[in-house]
Amino acid sequence: MVTSTLEFEAEEGGAGAREFLPLSDPDVTLDDIAAVEAVLRSSRLSSGPRVEEFEAAFAAYVGRKFAVATSSGATGLLLALLAHGVGPGDEVIAPAYSFREALHAIALIGARPVFVDIDYWSGTIAPAKVEAALTDKTRAIVACNTNGHPAPWDELREIVANRRRIALLEDSTEAIGSKYKGRIVGSFGDAAVFDFSQPGPLVCGQGGMVVTDDINVAVALKRFRAHKMNERSSVVVGSSAPYQVEMCDITAALGLSQLKRIEEILEKRKLIEHYYFKHIKSFEGIKDPFISPDVTEIHWFLYVVHLGTRFSRSSRDSIVEDLGVENIEAAAYSAPLHTQRRYLDIGYRRGDFFVTEKVADRSVALPFHAHLTESHIAFIVETMKDASVNVGAGAAIY
Repeated sequence: MVTSTLEFEAEEGGAGAREFLPLSDPDVTLDDIAAVEAVLRSSRLSSGPRVEEFEAAFAAYVGRKFAVATSSGATGLLLALLAHGVGPGDEVIAPAYSFREALHAIALIGARPVFVDIDYWSGTIAPAKVEAALTDKTRAIVACNTNGHPAPWDELREIVANRRRIALLEDSTEAIGSKYKGRIVGSFGDAAVFDFSQPGPLVCGQGGMVVTDDINVAVALKRFRAHKMNERSSVVVGSSAPYQVEMCDITAALGLSQLKRIEEILEKRKLIEHYYFKHIKSFEGIKDPFISPDVTEIHWFLYVVHLGTRFSRSSRDSIVEDLGVENIEAAAYSAPLHTQRRYLDIGYRRGDFFVTEKVADRSVALPFHAHLTESHIAFIVETMKDASVNVGAGAAIY
């Protein structure tokens, strides 16, 4: 194993230095480095054989027929929307509480994002709110497996069952390995999107993947992604301008190497989750992450805890700052999309989605990666308890 960020920074700081605990720290081995080095020593660095191998392996992992590698999860969603015929003037329903970089793709293609509220417990899109938001202009629903928790896929599938014009797209940028009713995420949407940047378990620096069972969608994805050199004279392929959002072989080599040991990586993160649960259950002022009865297996993106209702957004921010003083990197998790400037300009305002705002104002993302130890987790939780003393500790959880 290579030296972790934690070990490196402790060494650099010298005797008595407080260890920095980052929010994420990739699990990179010597085999991963060797896989990247092999590509660097080859004659092909751009999109080539390693990308095709990664696509085939990832499709097999999630049980889909086709996988198309892209430069990021955001560009993957953009291509997926285009491949399903979504464009200017169309509406796309999506949760107001999500990874903003991915959902920006809706606006980038000229469609109107129609945000809806979430379920308080799971943090995923609320089917009843989706149903209420449908109009004649709705062309797609983007449901996110938020922070690793699968969305209610059976209910969402029922909503679109008799609506052929509406595509159900799955954003799994935060949920590699999670399972809903025994099925792995990535297998539910008409197309599903993954992202391989931090802080997920499979980290390539950047990069994304779109998976589908529809060959026509797969062909469209590749056509919008980029054109191959041998397609320059094709009248059919040349009829559309590509976005040039390919993945390079360097990225694919790292992704393929990590995918081969994804179960090992996920198991290491499970141990860290166990440590958190062990130490955080004595903290009466918060609730630890919720798991729905329909969820067979869950792999968190980050370890996100929710402060009690008497905590305010400012007190949450104070706790994050106090953790930072102790060299613990924490963050306010997922600011509501409808409160960000891009969407204020199209009419959204704070107060539009009560549950989203209640959850977002009190969510704290804590460090979550394989290089942490139980003593690290104990220190993180104890520091958070101390930080909460003067800002609402002991408040009602729900």
